[in-house]
Amino acid sequence: MEPIKSAMSRLWPEAEAVNLLDDGLTIDRAKDGPELSEALIERFVDFGRYASRIGADGILITCSAFGPAIDRMAAELPIPVLKPNEAMFREAIAAGRRIGMLATFAPAVSTMEEEFAQFTAEAGAFSTLDTIVVPEAIDLLRRGDADTHNRLVAEMAPKFAQHDAIMLAHFSTSRAADAVRRTVGVPVLAAPEAAVGRMRTLVAE
Repeated sequence: MEPIKSAMSRLWPEAEAVNLLDDGLTIDRAKDGPELSEALIERFVDFGRYASRIGADGILITCSAFGPAIDRMAAELPIPVLKPNEAMFREAIAAGRRIGMLATFAPAVSTMEEEFAQFTAEAGAFSTLDTIVVPEAIDLLRRGDADTHNRLVAEMAPKFAQHDAIMLAHFSTSRAADAVRRTVGVPVLAAPEAAVGRMRTLVAE
């Protein structure tokens, strides 16, 4: 929650951000396999229903492993529901044709790659996406070792030094942005900042 709290305080301080957390969701998502189960979809959408009941003007999803559940939530609720990486993807596509993505949570990658391809097609662009999953980084972060997480992510970044931009796949990965930027000279995009700006626009509209 810290990356989005930081982005909200800097970019949209007048908004009231309320966090809804089920930290077992990612654990159970990893057990689910490639396809998201109906039970897990409903469990996820229940979060959105609750947010709507307590008066939210918009919902910003901060986990990228629940694409079908996010689509159902957006279709069901009368308020904006923003996928975590939508705004970042659009920035990356505008940056060039070769995009690299550093991920730490493997179950989220296939959904993200599908979404990136969808946004690329919608934009009439020809961007391609290459992904590296950084092993062990997310487990270290869950144990509180953010410094090692950041170092491991940054060590992989030079593999994308010839790309037009690098995306940090997850909100949790955004904490490594400074470390990654020190290792490469290409634009490094993090989801929280882009997402907050996009959600602010959607709520205003």
